[in-house]
Amino acid sequence: MAGLTGRCLCGAVAYGLTGKPARTTICCCRFCQRATGGAQLILPVAPMSDFHLTRGGAASYTHVSEGSGKAVHLHFCRDCSTRLYMTYARWPDMVGLFGGTLDNPTVVRFDPTTTKQIFVSSARPGTVVLATIPACWDHAARRDGQPEQAFILDRSTVVDELERPG
Repeated sequence: MAGLTGRCLCGAVAYGLTGKPARTTICCCRFCQRATGGAQLILPVAPMSDFHLTRGGAASYTHVSEGSGKAVHLHFCRDCSTRLYMTYARWPDMVGLFGGTLDNPTVVRFDPTTTKQIFVSSARPGTVVLATIPACWDHAARRDGQPEQAFILDRSTVVDELERPG
């Protein structure tokens, strides 16, 4: 998966990744729903040192995350408004790529050791929670940085059929 590339809709901004993503997040939070206009965001996350713009420059918008209380910076094309990547006050050495902007998004595989599904509690009706992939009802980490307890399904299940414990 090394050597990932991606771009915005109009092609004015393009990026490259020299290494491979450290992890992939499948996020169903309302922020990601609003940022993508979809039910979830597929977000390969990589070291910032592996990321570089290969064409153009991105504008940015800063938003304070309801989950962490920290700034999230959305980087997008000034011409076509495609959101390309995110950087984080909470993890300043990491970059999250909007999966749909990858030139070949099929190279991102959901591996149970490096993928998490988060904010399942905010998932839109009909969203499928994948089997074998750790899932969290909310964020994978608490505000203090401690990990949340994940659950793992033995079969993929529509979120409407799940019951949150407690």
